[in-house]
Amino acid sequence: MVSTHFWNGVSLCLRLFEPLFKVVQLVDGDKKPSMGFLYGELQKARNEIKKALKNNETHYRPIIQIINGKAHDRLDGPSHLTAYFLNPYYFFKDQSIQHDLFVIDAMFTCVEKFFPDDFKVQNRVINIKMSNTRKKKGGFGRHLVEIGCVENDDNYDPASWWSTYGNGVPNFQRIVIKILSLTTSSSGCERNWSTFEGIHTKKRNRIDTTRLNNLVYVQFNARIMNKKKREKKKKVDILLASEVSMTQGWIVEGVDAEIELGSGMDGEQL
Repeated sequence: MVSTHFWNGVSLCLRLFEPLFKVVQLVDGDKKPSMGFLYGELQKARNEIKKALKNNETHYRPIIQIINGKAHDRLDGPSHLTAYFLNPYYFFKDQSIQHDLFVIDAMFTCVEKFFPDDFKVQNRVINIKMSNTRKKKGGFGRHLVEIGCVENDDNYDPASWWSTYGNGVPNFQRIVIKILSLTTSSSGCERNWSTFEGIHTKKRNRIDTTRLNNLVYVQFNARIMNKKKREKKKKVDILLASEVSMTQGWIVEGVDAEIELGSGMDGEQL
C-alpha cells in the first residue's frame, strides 16, 4: 500500500477508464438526446487514452482494439455516424469529417432510408442541401451560427440548433432533427452488469476472469431463452433481481449452495 509503483498504476488506470466512464454517463443521461454526441465522444475517449499512454502505440493498441471490437456494429452504425457528422459542435471544429469515407457513406445510407426510391429528393438533399451545409453557404456562413455551437454545455442542443438555423434547407433539416433527437440507453449493459453482480460476490472473488465471463454468458443467455418461453404465456420481464443465479452453488468449491443445484430457472430439473 505504500508502494509508489502501485499508486502510479492506479492513477494510470483511472486516467484510462475516466474517458470511457464519461461516455457511459452520456449514453445514459437524461438532460438531452445523446445520439449526436455518442460517436464523437467515443473518438475523444480514444484520443485521451492514447495521450494518457504518451502516444506509445505498443501500450495503447490493445486497449483501442478492445474498444473498437465492442463498438463495432453497436456504436458505429449509420445513425451514429450521421449524427456525428450533422452535429455542428463537431463539424465546425473539424472540417475533415466531411472527407471521412465511412461517415459520408453512412449519411448516404440514412438519406436513402428516409426517402426510399425517391431519387429526385435524394439528389436534392445530398448534392444541393448537404453541399450548402458543408460549404457554409447562405445562412450557414454567418458568424452567429458558429458561435451557437462552440460550447457543448447544458444549453446546447444540436436538434434545437438545426431548428433555428436550418430553415433554408427544410427537407434536410427534417432528417437532421429526427436523427439528432434520437436517444440512447445503457439498459442492455446494465442487465449484463446485474448478472456479473449475482455471480462475482465477496464469496466468489477467487473466480478467474475467463470462467467468470463464461458463467455470465451462459446465465444471461439462459435468462433470455427463458424470457422468450414466458412471453408466449404472458408478458413478464423475468430478469429480476429477486431471481438468483442458477449457478451459485458450484462456482467456487467450498461455498454453500444458495439454491438447489438440481433446479433450473423455472424450477425444472437441469
